[in-house]
Amino acid sequence: MNHKKNIQSTYLLSPLALLISGFLSPTVLADDNDLEVIEVHGHAQNKHLSVGSSESLLSNLGVDFPAAGGVSNLPILNGLMGDRVKVLVDGADVTAACANHMNPPLSYISANQITSYKVVAGVSPISAGGDNIAGVISVNSISPQYGESSDLAWHSGYVSAKYSSIDNGRKLGVGARLASDTFSFNYQGSFSDADSYENGNGDVVLDTLYRAQNHSLTAAMRDKKQQLVIKLTHQKIPYQGFANQYMDMTDNTSYGAIAQYKRSFENSEFEGQVNWHSVKHEMGFFSKEKTGMMPMETDSQDISTQLKWRITLDKNSSLLLGQEYYNYRIDDWWPAIEGSTMMGPNDYVNINNGKRERIALFAEYESQINKKLWLNTGVRVERVNTQVDEVQAYNDGMSMMDMGNMSSMSTANNAMAANDFNNADRNKTDTIVDVNLLANYQITLYDELQLGLARKNRAPNLYERYSWGVSNMATTMIGWYGDANGYIGNPELDVETANTISATYSKTAKDDAWRVSANVWYTDVNDYIDANIVRSFNSYGLANTSRNILQFSNVDATLYGAKIDVSKSLYQSKPFGEWVLTANVTSTRGKRDDTNQPLYQIKPLHTKLTLSQQIGLFENALSWEWVDTKSRVDFNRLESQTHSYNLVNLSSKATFNALTLSAEVTNLFDEFYELPLGGVSIAALKQDSSTGFTQLAGQGRSFNISASYAF
Repeated sequence: MNHKKNIQSTYLLSPLALLISGFLSPTVLADDNDLEVIEVHGHAQNKHLSVGSSESLLSNLGVDFPAAGGVSNLPILNGLMGDRVKVLVDGADVTAACANHMNPPLSYISANQITSYKVVAGVSPISAGGDNIAGVISVNSISPQYGESSDLAWHSGYVSAKYSSIDNGRKLGVGARLASDTFSFNYQGSFSDADSYENGNGDVVLDTLYRAQNHSLTAAMRDKKQQLVIKLTHQKIPYQGFANQYMDMTDNTSYGAIAQYKRSFENSEFEGQVNWHSVKHEMGFFSKEKTGMMPMETDSQDISTQLKWRITLDKNSSLLLGQEYYNYRIDDWWPAIEGSTMMGPNDYVNINNGKRERIALFAEYESQINKKLWLNTGVRVERVNTQVDEVQAYNDGMSMMDMGNMSSMSTANNAMAANDFNNADRNKTDTIVDVNLLANYQITLYDELQLGLARKNRAPNLYERYSWGVSNMATTMIGWYGDANGYIGNPELDVETANTISATYSKTAKDDAWRVSANVWYTDVNDYIDANIVRSFNSYGLANTSRNILQFSNVDATLYGAKIDVSKSLYQSKPFGEWVLTANVTSTRGKRDDTNQPLYQIKPLHTKLTLSQQIGLFENALSWEWVDTKSRVDFNRLESQTHSYNLVNLSSKATFNALTLSAEVTNLFDEFYELPLGGVSIAALKQDSSTGFTQLAGQGRSFNISASYAF
């Protein structure tokens, strides 16, 4: 079996199989051998060729992304998005500090910085992370490499660059490492800059431009039994357009620090970690492509600790004990605009000294019971406390009430809403219990069956519970859905509880010439946080410009789906290389139980077919992706239907020792299509309201070139 066949076969493993093969493998000291995790997912040996957003890496593992900013898309797993997906960056839990979730965890790390990553949808192990019902995405950049000498000296480095024609995108990644046999120092940085992209009709999709940079500095030291790593991070995003939001990002400045300690004992392993992350975030307007006048500011801080102790019970089983603590603080206020009767004279205080604190204990048992059966089971108990201090509206509304206009009524409502909110109970505590059972049964050498059962919970985030404003303007500043609707918080929200079952059957040919994997899953969610209509509004007075004001509310919901993956080796010869065909089909459904109405942002049936060739130093691929018509939509959110579409991509990559070159054409036939998860374009509406709200369009044909040089 050659290395390429290994890549293609492992790529098609189900989420549970990926978990079994990688997520729970005990690792004491991380090093760049972890890069094999990336390679078995189908990526090149030169990991640094990928630059910019990490979306390009994770989308191949079944992660969907709705449209947002160029570096700030939110992940979707099995039809569940946002905070329902636990995203860990170097083991740290980073909270999106924005009413529109413009700075989610994945926005703080670029693709070239990632050395390993794992995705487990639905039934994830207890130790992977709590406070989620959709699954866990874990990306890692901490991978110390050491030298053979006791002297600190140059170890390795790289420079990577990419250009994309569709948005005049320029991306750069750099890295440098010094190392001895006991010390390792590593710097990694990235820079991205792009204009607004064009759709398949050649029209500019307004307000999709961005600029961002990420930096990290890591120091590590080790001996034979232990390792200490300290990592410092910094991010600066001076601007990022959000076409489907009323606001844009005008600054996001963050600093972070992580300290990891690992030690191995004779029959156990200990791991401890401390994380700190601070963000200053601003929203407003910076481009003629979407204009306005309204500043919004957010300061936040994440502090967390994790302690894990894995005890070897015998040669086939182990017990993992863990304790975790998370403390998230946020202030969100909207500065008054001088001279404005509606937005002044006071600052609008949206969240005042908000706190979300989690304390968790867990125990996880893992055993290779016999040659055929592997088992993992665990229990996690968490206490989640949320609270905020008193808030205030722009003004008390009394002077404006005398004017008798609509804006004054909205302001007065906000003043009354603030008073009601301040007099209500703003301190909520929830105790939640997660349990899971994962099993893998090797039927024969070529057949295996995987089964997962889980009960998982997620407590409401601060914006879901404490967004108190009720006016049109205030509510439309809340929400990460890209639907142009407005949202009101609900302090009485209960915890979401999901009961999930997942099963996967995989069969491989005896000569490894083909592999088939079929996965089905079903999730029943009690107290799913959806939204009910409070009223409608129409700022433009046209037939297609009406939107809804909704309040977050608990309902019961059901989600289910199936996925089939196929890999087949077609042909192999010395003059023509090896040809491999891969294909997958994914179907996901979700609905509210009370009305049978479809849930929001569920991707329609989609398929992908890829023909790849490896010959000598070259890897070539031709892919075809088809997405079905989106006819099942959320009427409460006025979700748009979209037509089916086809995308054809062509790529070629060559590796010459330390140099890797790549060229690709995406959307080869320049097809115009609307993003089924993209939401509506508020930027286009503000430029020309005559067509009303239109669905955000995807990128047209783009010619992309990349280069990476390691030294």
